[in-house]
Amino acid sequence: MKTPTIPKYKMVHDELLKRLKAGMYSVGTRLPSEDALARSFGVSRLTARRALEPLVDAGYLVSRQGSGYLVNTLSPPETTCLTSFTDMVLRDGQIPGARLIEIREVDNEAPNEVTSLFHEPVALIRRLRTVDDVPTLLVSTWLPCRLVEGMSPEDFPQEGQDQSILRILSERFNLDWGRACETIGPCAAPEDAAEHLGIEKNTPILSQACTAFDSDHNPVFFDQVYRVGPVTFNLVGAQRSSDTI
Repeated sequence: MKTPTIPKYKMVHDELLKRLKAGMYSVGTRLPSEDALARSFGVSRLTARRALEPLVDAGYLVSRQGSGYLVNTLSPPETTCLTSFTDMVLRDGQIPGARLIEIREVDNEAPNEVTSLFHEPVALIRRLRTVDDVPTLLVSTWLPCRLVEGMSPEDFPQEGQDQSILRILSERFNLDWGRACETIGPCAAPEDAAEHLGIEKNTPILSQACTAFDSDHNPVFFDQVYRVGPVTFNLVGAQRSSDTI
């Protein structure tokens, strides 16, 4: 039986996607030109362009007249249903940070909202997200203990584009989700949040609660976010995504 031949554009596409996921191209940076990619892969410029177009459609890249192809995100909303806070900050030319406050392999003090959602032991990850070293988000992430067995501080980079919780959960712990729901509202900053965010207690801030679900409608993780500053939404098809994490 004759083995099907993989089209050249697909081979180029797959290799570029592999390089993106491996971190060879950082968010906000420019890819080599179509001509340069064509020479590198030994294909025509048209083939190179055809390989790039699906990456644009998926959200990994953006094409700008006169600027070529820029890396837009490493976690497209089309695949995660959420937009990476890390990637958003990088696209703006700023420096994201993720200071790990604590991890609990078993959180025996989880709030009722969490215990009623999972009905099983949960782990906790608490991080302070910064922009140019300025505290911006205080994020508490709960998820079933069985999904993150053996997690340690080394699993949560505090610098670079791999600090994205979306990529940590997806790539390091093989978690998968395709739907999320979120509630947002104003609140008075609790004492703990105020301390970490460097603001006065009871200062008006935003509170966000986000739950991600797998294909069987089971909850995968729950985020409680206190944030200073506005929220930006992206509308992707029929799903709503935000820069929560």
